[in-house]
Amino acid sequence: MKTLIAANWKMNKLPSESEGWARDFLAQLQDTPHDHADIVLCTPYLHLTSLNTLLVASPVRLGAQDVSAHDEGAYTGEIAAKMLFDVGVNYVIVGHSERRAYHNESDALIRDKVERVLATDMVPILCVGEVLEQREGGEAKKVVLGQLEAGLEGLEPSDAARLVVAYEPVWAIGTGQTATAEDAQEMCSAIREALTTRYPNFGKDVRVLYGGSVKPGSAAELFSQNDIDGGLIGGASLDVASLLGIVGGAA
Repeated sequence: MKTLIAANWKMNKLPSESEGWARDFLAQLQDTPHDHADIVLCTPYLHLTSLNTLLVASPVRLGAQDVSAHDEGAYTGEIAAKMLFDVGVNYVIVGHSERRAYHNESDALIRDKVERVLATDMVPILCVGEVLEQREGGEAKKVVLGQLEAGLEGLEPSDAARLVVAYEPVWAIGTGQTATAEDAQEMCSAIREALTTRYPNFGKDVRVLYGGSVKPGSAAELFSQNDIDGGLIGGASLDVASLLGIVGGAA
């Protein structure tokens, strides 16, 4: 199984900046060992069409940061899964902690988004994670596995086989704090066990990512853990050298 490095630019970079960034990244990627990794750039919607033109013949795939739970219709401001697919998107982040917190996204809504992405032949990156109060209260695993089960409810096993799960300890996102490799492995192992229990035939093959202030200096240790198959990279993905360092750390 290849390591998956998914860069989440969040609400950063102008469309006029993204093409130059991508050209620079692709040029330097040629000199960076990367055959061991699948690389995805998850950018704001406005960047997707132009970046697809640059990335289509490269080893880097295109990702979106969110999607509508609706197929089409009178939903002002929403972006449908088939629109994303039409401009070359391969992966879609679903249920990121910032969507849950700032937009009050429920487990049920997130589950519907996962289903919509799968139905459109893209790969959902389902995000799960606990806040600091839940962790300190001893509820971290209960919360994370509850989010996982809710996100998978009712899905056909054949669809869920294409899933990616990203564990993001909310208290470590953008705070400069990073869970230790042992902490990350413990939670990712619990996620793996839950997936294997639910899907005995392929649960062990679902890629489980860690997302929590991953940096070039911490990537190698994190990715060497038994149940961590890559990273969902936030701030460090905005800098070409940092993202390349993380890709190299996955070797």
